[in-house]
Amino acid sequence: MTKRLCLSIVTPAYKCEACIDELHRRLTAVLPTITDSYEIIYVEDGSPQKDWEVIERLCKKDPRVRGVKLSRNYGQHYAITAGLDRAQGEWIVVMDCDLQDQPEEIPRLYAKAQEGWPIVLARRSDRQDSLYRRAVSKFFTQFYNWLGDIQVDNSIANFSICSRKVIDSVGQFRERNRSFPIFINEVGFARTAIDVQHAPRFAGASSYTFSRLMDFAIQSIVARSNKPLRLSIQFGFLLAAVSLVFGFSILLRFMFVESTVPGWPTLAVLISFLGGLGFANLGILGLYLGKVFDEVKGRPLYIVESDSGGRTQSEKVGKELESND
Repeated sequence: MTKRLCLSIVTPAYKCEACIDELHRRLTAVLPTITDSYEIIYVEDGSPQKDWEVIERLCKKDPRVRGVKLSRNYGQHYAITAGLDRAQGEWIVVMDCDLQDQPEEIPRLYAKAQEGWPIVLARRSDRQDSLYRRAVSKFFTQFYNWLGDIQVDNSIANFSICSRKVIDSVGQFRERNRSFPIFINEVGFARTAIDVQHAPRFAGASSYTFSRLMDFAIQSIVARSNKPLRLSIQFGFLLAAVSLVFGFSILLRFMFVESTVPGWPTLAVLISFLGGLGFANLGILGLYLGKVFDEVKGRPLYIVESDSGGRTQSEKVGKELESND
């Protein structure tokens, strides 16, 4: 029976051609201080740059590297899933490829995990993003927490280390709307967080625009919470109550004051408002039905175009290390 690796590093790569070599250099400098039994999995998520060429070169150069090329751009969290599905380590680190998550923090995460924590999250004590990026992220998080009935910490992203049991549990989540931090939150294992240094992006720019973040928030809320439906029902009952009160006041004026209430403009506004509200409610229902439709199709979460390096080469490395011992 093949001995399991100690540590796996999973990092999605998208428009990170200029970052991968530096990331790999720093990883291979840091990881041996923890263990010689490790693997690094780079998942190329349909990047328009030459990310895959860099990854293939690293696979040929370093037997501990595994490269996974997806057939198109599926999204960061799908790429993370592809990496986790192939990770062989007892402990798995997930980190971004742009070097804002610093490899030098991994030993601290690992040391904290050895104290008995199955999940150790990296908390960015001082985010090195632009003011616009931080403001958008904060708005996204507040919107997400309120409408999704969950609590997401804006200072915590993907950077973390988890035990094999945690990652196996996360692997059971196969719904199409994916968010690695939320899955980690939902599996329910004990967790802690440590403050880490957050670095400026090494090269390039983030692909998460405001519109993409809002779309991600809406899709995630619809996938995990029925609060929009509850709010729609509550607002409907509120409108009904206001309408009854208004109708009762008109009836009293007609009976005791003997006058009708002029209100054609008011009536037109109310009809337009209620009509728009009805279409909005249909849209909310449509989002939920669309999610159900996507899930019941049962399509694969991702398709792998190419897979280089991997477990067989890592096994050779392990045998060489054992023979040297």
